[in-house]
Parts: sequence; C-alpha cells; structure tokens
Amino acid sequence: MKSRIFTLMMAATVLCFSACGGGVGGHVQSPSEEWTWANGADVVNQRGTYGIEGTPAAANAPGARNNAISWTDKSGNLWLFGGFGYDASDNNTFLNDLWEYNAGEWAWMSGLSLGGEAGIYGTEGMAGLSNVPGARWGSSSWTDAAGNLWLFGGYGYANTTDGVGVLNDLWEFTPTPDYMPGQGLPTGQWTWIGGSNLNGQSGTYGVQGTADPGNVPGARWGAVSWMDTSGNFWLFGGNGAASAADLGNLNDLWEYSAGEWTWVSGSNLANQTGSYGTEGMAAPGNVPGSRFDAVSWIDASGNLWLFGGDSSTLGYFNDLWEFSGGEWTWMSGSNSVNQPGTYGTEGTGAAGNVPGARNGAFSWIDSSGNFWLFGGFGYDSAGGGGWLNDLWEFSGGEWTWVGGSNVNGQMGEYGSEGTAAASNVPGARTLGAAWTDKSGNFWLFGGTGIDSLGDNGVLSDFWSFKP
Repeated sequence: MKSRIFTLMMAATVLCFSACGGGVGGHVQSPSEEWTWANGADVVNQRGTYGIEGTPAAANAPGARNNAISWTDKSGNLWLFGGFGYDASDNNTFLNDLWEYNAGEWAWMSGLSLGGEAGIYGTEGMAGLSNVPGARWGSSSWTDAAGNLWLFGGYGYANTTDGVGVLNDLWEFTPTPDYMPGQGLPTGQWTWIGGSNLNGQSGTYGVQGTADPGNVPGARWGAVSWMDTSGNFWLFGGNGAASAADLGNLNDLWEYSAGEWTWVSGSNLANQTGSYGTEGMAAPGNVPGSRFDAVSWIDASGNLWLFGGDSSTLGYFNDLWEFSGGEWTWMSGSNSVNQPGTYGTEGTGAAGNVPGARNGAFSWIDSSGNFWLFGGFGYDSAGGGGWLNDLWEFSGGEWTWVGGSNVNGQMGEYGSEGTAAASNVPGARTLGAAWTDKSGNFWLFGGTGIDSLGDNGVLSDFWSFKP
C-alpha cells in the first residue's frame, strides 16, 4: 500500500515535467477582482519558520507543502494542518504542525516543527495537552458551530510501531477561548474522538441509511468533506480500505451526526464505476464513480456538490454532481474521463463552458452562493495535461472562465507583496489549501506547482482574492 501511495504522489509531477515544459450567469470580471500575494516565498521548496509556539510574528511562515488541510473558525481566522512538505530543518516529509493566520501574521499553534512524528492519542474521548494527530497528508476537515476544528484520516503516521499508512482516526481540536500569548495557557487541546489508532483499518458500514455507534468509514486519504446547515459532517470517497482485502478508490458517502456515522450512499466496495443517469435528473441509482482528490461545495439549501477528481487507473474527471434529498444528480461536465476544458470567452458564462478534467483543485463559495474553482492537475483547452492556474465561477447553471490561463504550466506573477494588481496570478498548481474568510475573501496556500522563476516544486506562497 505504501509504494502505491507514493507512486500516485509522484505521478502528477512526472507527467507535468513532461507536459508543462447559485446566482446570475454571464460573469464579467470587475477591476476589484485581483490577486494579492500576501506572504510566503515566491520560490519553491522553502522550510518553515516557526518562531515561538502560540506567538504570531511577521516572520513566521509554514514551510512549503501539499495536501494539507484547512479550516476557517467562527471568528474568520484561517487554520492549516500537516501535509507533505518541508519542516523547520528542511526535511521533506509528513507534517503534523497546526498553524493559525490572523491579522496578517502566522502563529504555530500545535504539533511539532519537525516532521515524521507519530500520533499521541491519549484516551479516546478525552482532551489532553500532549495529544496530537500523527504527521499526515490528505485528511478531511470540518469546523463545527462552536468553532472547534475536526479532522479525519489521511495518509501518514498513527502510532510509533506501524510506520506510515492510511488512517481513519477522527480528531477534534478545541482552541483556547480568547487565547493570548504570554498568558501561560495552552493554545488548545486535541481529542481523539473515534476511529482507530492503527493504520489500514477497514470500514464498518452497518446498514445503509442507519446510524450506529459501531459504524466507521474505512481508512482513506483524498476524500472530500462538507458540513451541512444542521451542523452534520459529510465525507465522500478517497483512496483507502473498504475492507482488508478490498483496497482502492472509494465512492461511499457518509454522514457524521450526534457522534455516530451513517453510510448514506455509494458502495462498500472499492473501484466502482459511476452511474450517471440523465444529465440534470436525480434518480435513486445515480452515483459518482470512485475517486480521490475531488473538490466540494455546499449550497445555501444544504445540498452537497462534487466536482472532478482522479480515479488513478481510469483517469481524471470533470463531472459536476449534486446530492439532494437522498439522491445524486449529474449536473454538468462529461461522463468520460480526461476531457479538455471548454473555456469560451474569458469573463462570459455559457452553457457549453466547462473546466477540463482535473484533481487537487481549490474551491470556494462567494457571498452570493456561487461556486469558484482554481487550478489543479489535469487538462487544459488543448487537451494538454499538467498543472493549471485557471479560475472559474459556476453560477446560474453555467461555468465562466474568470481568469488565469487556458494553457497548463504557467509560472506565477507575484507583483509586490501585499499589493493587489490585475497582472498578479498564482502559478499553476495542485493539492494546496483554500479558505474563505469572514469578509468573503478567498485565500490559497501552497501545493505542488510552478513558482515565479518557472521552477517546479512544492510551494509556500499565500494569496488572497476578493470576488
């Protein structure tokens, strides 16, 4: 399993090195829609600058990484955890550092400044000052109504004896209320909520549609997650273990509510093909195919949306799905893999527009409820495969290409740090972290891609965009 995961980790890089060298439709980009390089390095493969734990500072910066996870808390602060990248000593490895970004500065809040560490689980259900998830990448995340941060699974270290593997542990981080440096208080505490402290665990599915305390999703990485309007957590797909003898890509949909998991939809077997039905029509038999590294949104009505992802063996998807009323609907894109993008005219929505197939893209929702998509690894307008930096909006049932390039392999245009400009744009990349703050600004961090010099590697740049 370990060799398979690292083969998948490197596949996109190898391909790119060879290939790169809701609302009203008809979006027209306004002058205010400009990227700002907020901080971090404009060159690849930079180590982290941690400073003092719990203390924000202008010089602090997370190291370059991909496949980290992100949260926005109830105050609008941005949080980042783990991934695979560079620690304080320039080691390139799995990470378990937790960071907060507030008022223009990063603070290292928990975990270690050195990578490759196993988890400290403590007692299930009990918070502890020494508790911490092991270093990992590709986890799933939620923020609950109280502002606590949750993570599930990923690929990395569980305990001190298992080595790296695929995980299904569920954790909660409770930040210390009104934490201020120098008070002598902990920044917060981790609690191991459920799942296993061993890697490679199978799922316990139970009866579809029925919650049970014994149910738990199998270990996985690259799943997508949502939180609905009632505060329930949702999880779909990823790459992992349906059962001990059934490893691969997954298409199971789970809900976590009142401390119990429910297997809601999809298969309890790995590597399932999709059942698309008729575009735009819900049906009980519809279901997306198995995949990892897709992206997700949730609309104002609490419906779940899913786009793209990677099946590894079949290829990349650009299908858009909605889950509502217990049924899936194929809404847009192709039911075939590896499709090029149809960009149309920049700034103009059209029924025929659609992003190319991809994985590891960034996603946001604006204040009007429209969906936004940036980059990833996949196919451009000419069908060329590589890292992408195209920006899209989905509104009124139509896609609009808003900015960035319709050709893969573009380097970043950084401009002056802290200054918005129409010419600024992040370089092409995949598997970074994304947030929306309380003012509705979009943020992105890192990933694997191309820097200001045209070099390939792991990024630590931090950008904002006001839609």
